[in-house]
Amino acid sequence: MPTVGYAHLCEALDLKVIAPLRAAMIKPVTRITLIGDCLAVPHSVAPAQHALFEHVLFALKHEGVNLAILAQVFEQLGPEPFLEALADSPNGAFIRKACFLWEGFTGKMLDHTLPVRGRVVPLFDPQRYVTGPSIRNSRWRVDFNGLGSLHYCATVERTPELEALLALDVLARAKSFMATLPPEMMDRAIQWAYLHETRDSFAIEKEQPSEEKSRRFVQLLRQAHEGRLLTEDYLVELQNSTVSNPFDKAVAFRHEQNHLHNGLRGAAGVSYVPPAPALCQELMEELMAFANQPVRDVDPLVAAAVTAFGFVFLHPFMDGNGRLSRFLIHQTLCHYGALENGLLLPVSVAMKHEEQAYLEALKTFSQPTREFWNVTWLDADHMAFDFIGHPSIYRYWDATRCVEFTLQMARRALEVELREETEFLDRYDQVIKAVNQRYDVRGSYLSKLVMMCLDNGGKLSKHRRKQFQYSVADEVFGFIEEESLRLMGE
Repeated sequence: MPTVGYAHLCEALDLKVIAPLRAAMIKPVTRITLIGDCLAVPHSVAPAQHALFEHVLFALKHEGVNLAILAQVFEQLGPEPFLEALADSPNGAFIRKACFLWEGFTGKMLDHTLPVRGRVVPLFDPQRYVTGPSIRNSRWRVDFNGLGSLHYCATVERTPELEALLALDVLARAKSFMATLPPEMMDRAIQWAYLHETRDSFAIEKEQPSEEKSRRFVQLLRQAHEGRLLTEDYLVELQNSTVSNPFDKAVAFRHEQNHLHNGLRGAAGVSYVPPAPALCQELMEELMAFANQPVRDVDPLVAAAVTAFGFVFLHPFMDGNGRLSRFLIHQTLCHYGALENGLLLPVSVAMKHEEQAYLEALKTFSQPTREFWNVTWLDADHMAFDFIGHPSIYRYWDATRCVEFTLQMARRALEVELREETEFLDRYDQVIKAVNQRYDVRGSYLSKLVMMCLDNGGKLSKHRRKQFQYSVADEVFGFIEEESLRLMGE
């Protein structure tokens, strides 16, 4: 079936771009209808196959805004079709969007001096996309409201899943939940969150941190509440705090090509290649500007997801990028004022439990991007990297799945990780109190036994009983089990 809109532009111009999730195609339908992953278009309303600019306007009207495709298309289109369309419809919303983008992408001005009188239109439809602060272009009466800038921008579609997650307002619920806890319990829960967030962030990288490394990362997490703006120097400082090998410590964003490896030999082992150093430097400046923006019109968790995943896709350091990306979730939430009084949502703990889903979210961008690199294995220590794509692949990316995943992990961090830990602490306190009222047991022994019992479903193993048989009376073991099972059954 003949393609329409973005799909047709990709085919006709042989664009180097990640294919749109939904392809528009001419189908035997009476009106434009979304059928699965296909936008079915009646032949009667489809633009002629050769009329490329009409396909641009069709796409903007019916498929939304795909900056990666439009940036490449507008490189190949001169001003003529824009001026012709303006003559026919000088105040049309979609021609004005196209003109705004053409001037923004090319750095040139269209020879059009007549004032535009149509109402101001947002570039991204807020009903369809999560949008950012509006910046007005008075020449075309278009508000740029993307998550970033015209030089670097993520798009997040308002899918049913995303809308449901946003409606939960996880951050407000987290604050309310922590406020219900007694002060001492809240302090212990927060301390647990810092320790386990550290442990699991390293575990995702398949690393067992030393005590010193763990201590430094906990300090790093607490630093997030300082509200410092992201700069290259600050990120270098953070990177130096997360790596222990002095040869891996950065002094600036990378000046060489790096890549991710999946363990296979040769070029087949390269699973992802981030942008070349010069482009990485440019886009990191854009990403930091987005993260630091003083106008905080974006949901904090959406901003955190775009910042964290955007960072890991740019991979500005040779080592430590994964841990830093997860730190940036907390950094962004604190910058937005969403986490106060040292509160931390243990999202890395949740991610560790949902590691496969985490990898799948990363692959939504990394996997198709890998197709635009020719990688040649030279020897055991060297590979050659040749980018055959277009910079717009890295400049404009679909963050929808990454944002959905981050919101899911925030929800799990609250509803599962934090709640389970506070329930554990409450049961622990009650068992300790019950035992102390009846028996005299050394505190260090009792603490270990109660923790072991609660962690083991309310039972103490034969090994543990044998371990403490000369320190604790046998009847105490049974009492600890009875109290633990009673509380766990409530």
